[in-house]
Amino acid sequence: MADLCVVVGATGAFGRAVTERLTGRGQRVLGVGRIADELATLAAEVPGVTPCVADIADDSAIEVLRAAIDGPVRMAVFAAGLPIAGSVETVAPSDLARGADIKLGGLLRLVRAVDDRLEPGSRIVMFAGSLGFEPKPSSAGPGAINAAVFNLMRQLGDVYGPRGITTHTLSPGPADTPRLHALVERAAAEKGISVEEQWASYAAGTSLGRLPTPDEVAWAVTMLLDPEADVLHGGVLHLDAGGHRSIH
Repeated sequence: MADLCVVVGATGAFGRAVTERLTGRGQRVLGVGRIADELATLAAEVPGVTPCVADIADDSAIEVLRAAIDGPVRMAVFAAGLPIAGSVETVAPSDLARGADIKLGGLLRLVRAVDDRLEPGSRIVMFAGSLGFEPKPSSAGPGAINAAVFNLMRQLGDVYGPRGITTHTLSPGPADTPRLHALVERAAAEKGISVEEQWASYAAGTSLGRLPTPDEVAWAVTMLLDPEADVLHGGVLHLDAGGHRSIH
């Protein structure tokens, strides 16, 4: 039987790309999400996917995932996004708590669900946007919450590394996704500029001159299947086409 990978947020742009890449490498995928119809469509279109309906923002997800896992877990991937927006001046304070429950609480729920199925060589993989390193007051929630994700992943690395289980944080910057296209259209309308101008401002933030695609980001996940990726344990992979500027 092929190895099992658990992907939370499997129907999102990054999650689907990861799922397709993993199944293309011969892995079975337990695709986790909240919407049954979207998961059913994913399973019908991508062979090797088993749908698992669970709300990762609720503690009940731990037992739901445990019941659906049928063997050793080669990789546990958290690719769910944050459904919150707003500047530090406008974001609802309660949204910060909600976002933390999704990404911080959700990460721990995923880890608790797979813990006794992890083996030496297994991977824990987390998506955390670059705003966690380079905060912008226009995106208060993602910045603050992803900064906490980087911290939590380092703690998990200290716990799981001695067991031979490695932890990896993927940090994409803005990527060419349907969600970003929608944000660009909204921002362009607010500024009174063209969509093309607003999109160009995002691309100009990278030294490559374009934004990464979900499939390019997902490639990094499959790279972690290689045994040599042990040496990346505890690290952060910046997958932002040269947008990351800080030295650390």
